[in-house]
This record gives sequence, structure tokens and C-alpha cells, in this order.
Amino acid sequence: MARLSKSKWLIISIIIDAVLINCAIILSFLLRFGGRLPVFNFQAYTNLALFITLIQLGAFYVYDLYDPEKVQSGWDVFFSVLKAVTLSTLIIMSITFFFRFFSFPRTIFAISWALIILIISGWRMLALNVLKIKWPTQRILIIGTDEIALQLLRELKERSRWGYEVVGLVEKDAKRVGRKIEEIPIVGGISDIVELVRKYDISRIIITSPTHHRKLLDELAKAEETSVKVEAIPEIYEIFIGKVDYSLVNDIPLIKLTKDPVPSWVFGLKRIIDILLAVFLGILSMPIMIIASIIIKITSKGPVFYKQIRVGEEGRPFALYKFRTMVVGAEKESGPVLAVKNDSRITLVGKFLRKTRADELPQLWNILKGNMSFVGPRPERPYFVEKHKKSIPGYEERFKIKPGITGLAQVSGSYLTTPENKLKYDLIYVYHQSILLDLKILLQTVKVVLTGKGAR
Repeated sequence: MARLSKSKWLIISIIIDAVLINCAIILSFLLRFGGRLPVFNFQAYTNLALFITLIQLGAFYVYDLYDPEKVQSGWDVFFSVLKAVTLSTLIIMSITFFFRFFSFPRTIFAISWALIILIISGWRMLALNVLKIKWPTQRILIIGTDEIALQLLRELKERSRWGYEVVGLVEKDAKRVGRKIEEIPIVGGISDIVELVRKYDISRIIITSPTHHRKLLDELAKAEETSVKVEAIPEIYEIFIGKVDYSLVNDIPLIKLTKDPVPSWVFGLKRIIDILLAVFLGILSMPIMIIASIIIKITSKGPVFYKQIRVGEEGRPFALYKFRTMVVGAEKESGPVLAVKNDSRITLVGKFLRKTRADELPQLWNILKGNMSFVGPRPERPYFVEKHKKSIPGYEERFKIKPGITGLAQVSGSYLTTPENKLKYDLIYVYHQSILLDLKILLQTVKVVLTGKGAR
């Protein structure tokens, strides 16, 4: 039997559905008009075939025909198709009644309704028996051994064909390690969670008790184990306190405590925007950079530009370029230190450049080279990176993406914001980044530049 991945199944089924829907409608015309296609009536269909197809496919989505896990038998397929085609046909008929831009005989709706149900049900039932969808294996740890944990365990075991594999159960402590419950072993306690994730190659953790949330997430953060997906069965109060991103295992609701990965297309589009915007701003800001270069050279000794090694994506070092805002040899005696309020090392011109963020303009070259993006966590020096990695749990997470000229921490805080607070802003961005969020941060950056707010 052929095996398909979930994504390939989705693409193939949408294409086949779209083709067969239109074949059924064309066949309806041929049956209604004795083997010929009437020009007037059929042209109305061809003009709006895409519109009709999208409505039909939308109805298929509503009735879970693109989620194989929810349509597991021939009867499931037939009744889902029946309901979907009936709904979409009623919608199309209603639109034609009110707007009258179709010229279909009513019999076409009746014939196509029956043909679409038969054809779509037929090919999907055939696919159900011939094709096997290969879902990625999800190796799961269930945190808890109470009744709801056992109910969840049974549901996941029944759905093993969809890639669910419960590896073990985890208790608050480790008193019953080795004991089996419904053939699944208790493998450890919450304090062992990092070791268990690595030992059993766990991809998903489901928590059944709210009292375990904080401790488990803290353990994972300390070990920088954030690739594992963490979910929890919510209590009533958790649903009330904010937006809930949820999924289901049969009728058991799960809230996500970790975010799904950002789609790869976001990074591709972001790179295109970075290049276009860097070229545009480079040309636009050329007079400002020329004036800044002249003033820096006149008012203080030393080079105009300052090159410094920073840590970028995946921990890779790169040379970052800025306008020099400090006196030459500012860290010669002190070694690497962060800027402080009223820092005497900063030149008079440097204070203005920092306040307006104009000192960052040479980093347009870093963007064009691909070292940086416009929006992302600020790149830090290797000395401070090593220091913060030892003292701040989860610090390495900020290196999952390219650093940026500006970021959530920069528009929300200041140069003097503590590393711990900056990390919180950075992680909010890393796990919630989108093109719209980038646009919002860029607009706030313009506000910071114009008002000086956040650059203190």
C-alpha cells in the first residue's frame, strides 16, 4: 500500500476534490442537455467555476474532510461529504437567488449535488483503503497518574495509527518508578523531566494537573529544552484568564504552553523585506551618515566607524558596524562593561546619536550581508553572552533567530533595561514573531527616534 505524509495527503486531496467537483458539474450539464454544453448556461458556470469550487472546498474543510484523523471509516466519509455538499449547494443556490448572476437551470443543482456526493465519496473511500497516511511519530510523556491522565492515555493509545506513542507516565515525585499502569510504565518524577526528554527522545508533554505547570517549565527552561511541545488539560480558571490556544484529543481539551514553530515562509518574506528596506533607507539616509561622519571626525579623535564582534543566529560571531559614540579605548582599562546612566565614556555627539538611534545606521550593511535583520533581539558581545548564559535560564533561546537593529526590548525598554527583562521581551518576540509584529515594532522605532523615548 502507498504511504503518504500528512502534508502530501492534504495537497493531493484538495487538488483531486477540486478537479472532481468541476467534472461532476460538467457531467451534470451533459446529462441535463443530452450530451451537449449550452453556451449561455455553461458560460455562466465557467465564469464562476473558481468561486463555486472554493465554496465546496470550504465546506469540506468545515466537515473535517481534510483531517484524516476525524474521518476514519467509509460511513464517516459518506456522511461528511453529504453534509458538506448539501451545505455548499444551499449557499450557492441562495447566492444565485438573491443576486441572479447565475443562469443555471435548477435541475443542474440537483444533479450536481448527487454526482458530487457519489464521486467524492467514492474516491475518498477508495483512498481510505488503498492509501495509508504516514503521520510523524509523536513520543509523548503524560504528567500525572490520576483519572484524567488515564482517560487521556486510553484515547492516545486508540489513536496510535496517527503517530501517537505514549512512552511513559511521570509523577510529581519518583516513588513508583517502574510500576506500570495499563501497560505504560511510570518513568520518573518532574525533577527528572529533562533527563527523560533526552533519554526517550520526547517530542510532546501533556500535563494533567495545573500544579505541575510552573515547575516543569522551569526545569525545561533551565536546561534550554524548549523544542519539546508542552500542553496541559486546563482548569476552568485558566480558560477565563486569557486567550487560549487549544487542541483536542477526542473530547479532552488541551491548552498549549509552548508555541508552534514560526512558518518558514515568514523568514523568507522577512529576508526580502530586509534587503529592499535596507537599500531604500541606505540611499535615503546617505546625507545623514555623511554629516554624522564629518561631525564625529571633527569633535573627537579616532575612527568614524566602530567595529565590534557580536553573537548572532545559532551563536555565530560576526562583525557589527556602528558610528563610534564613545571615546577611543573606552574599555581599555575596565574591560567589557555595559553602558550606564550618564556614562562619561560617551561623547557629546555620541549621546545625540544614541538618543536618535542614528548610531545604528551603518548596520544596514550587516542586514545586506545577512548577519542581521531589521527586527530581532539585539546582538550581544561574546563576553556578556557567556556571562548571561550561566546566570539567566533560557538565555540561549534568543539566538534561534537573526539579531536585529531594533526589537521589542528596544522599543519597550531602554539601554539600561536589565538583561533579564530584555530576555523576556526577546522571547516574546522569538515565539510570536510575524510580519505584522515586525511592522508594529518598526513603527514604534520611528516613534522612539522622533521622541527619544526608550533611548535613555
